[in-house]
Amino acid sequence: MSVWGLPGLVPLPVVLPLVVAGVLLAFSKLLPARLPDAIAVLTTVTVSGLCADFALHIGDQPLVYWFGGWTPRDGQVLGISFAVDPAGAILGAFSGLLFTCSLIFAWGYYDEVHAHFHVLMLLFMAGMVGFCLTHDLFNMFVWFEVMSVAAFALTGYALRSSSLVGALNFTVINTIGSYLILAGIGLLYAQGGALDFSALAQAVAKTPADPVLTAAFALVAMGFLIKAAQVPFQPWLADAHAVAPSPVSVIFSGIMVPLGLFGLARMVCDVFAASPEVHRVATTLLLGMGALTAVLGGVMALIQRHIKRLLAFSTISHTGIMMIGLASLNRVGLAGLLAYLIGHGLVKASLFMVAGIIEARCVGTDEIGLRGAGRPFWAVGIVMAVGALMLAGLPLGLMKIGSEQIVGAAHAFRQGGTGAVLIGAACTGAAVLRVAGRVFGGFGPVPGEEKRAPTEQEREKADRPLSLMLAPTLLLLMLAVLPAESGRAFLDHAATMLRHASDVRDLVPGSATGGLASPSARRGELAAPVMRTIGPWISVGLAIVIAVYHLGRSRIQPAINKGVDRVLGPWVEVLQGLHGGLIGDYVAWVVVGLAVFAVTCAFA
Repeated sequence: MSVWGLPGLVPLPVVLPLVVAGVLLAFSKLLPARLPDAIAVLTTVTVSGLCADFALHIGDQPLVYWFGGWTPRDGQVLGISFAVDPAGAILGAFSGLLFTCSLIFAWGYYDEVHAHFHVLMLLFMAGMVGFCLTHDLFNMFVWFEVMSVAAFALTGYALRSSSLVGALNFTVINTIGSYLILAGIGLLYAQGGALDFSALAQAVAKTPADPVLTAAFALVAMGFLIKAAQVPFQPWLADAHAVAPSPVSVIFSGIMVPLGLFGLARMVCDVFAASPEVHRVATTLLLGMGALTAVLGGVMALIQRHIKRLLAFSTISHTGIMMIGLASLNRVGLAGLLAYLIGHGLVKASLFMVAGIIEARCVGTDEIGLRGAGRPFWAVGIVMAVGALMLAGLPLGLMKIGSEQIVGAAHAFRQGGTGAVLIGAACTGAAVLRVAGRVFGGFGPVPGEEKRAPTEQEREKADRPLSLMLAPTLLLLMLAVLPAESGRAFLDHAATMLRHASDVRDLVPGSATGGLASPSARRGELAAPVMRTIGPWISVGLAIVIAVYHLGRSRIQPAINKGVDRVLGPWVEVLQGLHGGLIGDYVAWVVVGLAVFAVTCAFA
């Protein structure tokens, strides 16, 4: 029976994990060893089911719940609400799915810590679901902080020096992002006198060209883009992923990082729908940032040897592809963003579980040092190779739908980004294919530019059954490759409601007055036939060629290899230097990003 007819249950997906976390913390020392695992998994399954039920039973209007019965009076909004629309609900359900699989993967991982890991994971999930469902800007900031604090603690959970350094970088940069969001909220409240999305949208509509509101958008957007690891705010992500426990990295890459883009989409669609300046910034600066992020992340993935760090740069690249969909500001692009977010999350979560299996069974995460060490676990290598091909653009599942719609939307609105999608997908797919060939096939005795990359010897708890770790890995990958055409209509509906949450209209780039997009733009995914038919195979083929070159360097004339290294070496050193782990450098890049936003908004 559906819970849709019981609006009072709307807060339950957030309240339930918070209550269970409190109970586990209070009685953790008294519970049997495996009971916290079972309770945490049951909680995440329930949350996922509730959110999925909401998503499937929402019509053309979101389900609104006002906390404490503080409904608006005479047009004044004083209370805080959850507004459940299909986009927020399906991302809440997806979060629950990833947490369920991650906790199963980590079953028995932390026997000695009395459920503290489970408590942090449940707090982490509660923050994410609250972030997806809230309709109040300050409340969104609060859930953003709950999510961030749990993530900080989980990153440094191992208490090794490297994990603490990664957690420190994560904490400092994301706290700066939080301060930027809070400053933007202050400006919005000063101008609009409200924090509810609809009330703020009305305030923006009254003075759409107000420079203070544009500055507020820039501050809030930068905070979310730091969480989404977009250029130039991306360096912290690889540091955090490389040292976080694998079950935590599953959540980081699978859903936490892309949620920054979802929060930004909420701002553009719910609050700043009537601001032509904001839309011009979105269709220029955000598009350029997305394209640059896709390419830079892909190239950086190719020159890594630490497997989890390599996968982290892959996440950066693919969130850049999602950003291109967001920057189109139309239904097709937003639907592509949602489809790609979920499809990529399934694949990347599966790959981080593979990395965890390698770390546990092969004693390390150094691709070069583990050459041939994965041969006894060849089935895991097959999973990794399939995941690599999915990242490269293999036309299957939700990633196929998302890629088609993102590029189709950009093509219909005469925006760039198509080349960045192909390059990012090819480079990330090639990097993961190279790891699969070297670790599980024993290929690649002669390393290339990746040998200069930083690495570290790590190991995770190795006495867990391989079948228990492999089961959620296979489940996620199977969901990623299954035909997903039936989900296209749902995601299109979700994108339409997101776009119209506050009477948002498709704005054709260059239009100051807005208006509905042309029929050709509404059929954006059909306007890029090359991408629909040939494009994915081009990126897959390019990924295979790059991987074969890297693994076959021993069969190439040494003079050729030396020539390639001589050309690429200086560039590799520059790129590695930009991601050297120095927190001062990362803060400097945040300042650069702030300056770029300021200049762009000044000329919008």
